[in-house]
Amino acid sequence: MDIASGATDLTGKMLIAMPGMGDPRFEHAVVYMCAHSDEGAMGLIVNKPSGDVTMAALLEQLSISPAPGLDLRQVHFGGPVEAGRGFVLHSPDYKSGLTTLQVDEDFNMTGTLDVLETIARGNPPERWMAMLGYAGWGPGQLEGELAQNAWLVCDASPALVFDTADASKWEAALNSMGIPAHLLSAEGGTA
Repeated sequence: MDIASGATDLTGKMLIAMPGMGDPRFEHAVVYMCAHSDEGAMGLIVNKPSGDVTMAALLEQLSISPAPGLDLRQVHFGGPVEAGRGFVLHSPDYKSGLTTLQVDEDFNMTGTLDVLETIARGNPPERWMAMLGYAGWGPGQLEGELAQNAWLVCDASPALVFDTADASKWEAALNSMGIPAHLLSAEGGTA
């Protein structure tokens, strides 16, 4: 993927929202980037549980009988675009015959019902998160936000995405870069 602006391809990276971003939907957000090209970018927020939607409730709404234990599994807010559309970010041990996107060697993303049916049968990918909606950027939009210091970019890891508590992911992502969260300010300056 050649990014015309000279920016780096961020596919498979994480975006960390800077304090004072201005959009409450992205406050302290950690976004896993599924795709980034000259045509735009698509990512999934991995640290914002939906609050009231469980996997069991989502499956029942789709007329899919859930496996035991899914009533405790939270669905996440993946972003403000197409909030009614579901995505599953997961380990590469699952591939849909239809539309699994292999992002890199550690992450796949599937946005079709077959992955939900597999999860409902009790045979999910080893690691997975379900999201409603996604974060999307048009051509050049993300590059503009990066130039305005709205986001930091760090490497993604399955441990950060799947094993770290949602409330700790923002700070853990910063720590992975060696940046203590308390040193960040919402106020910009000029030199």
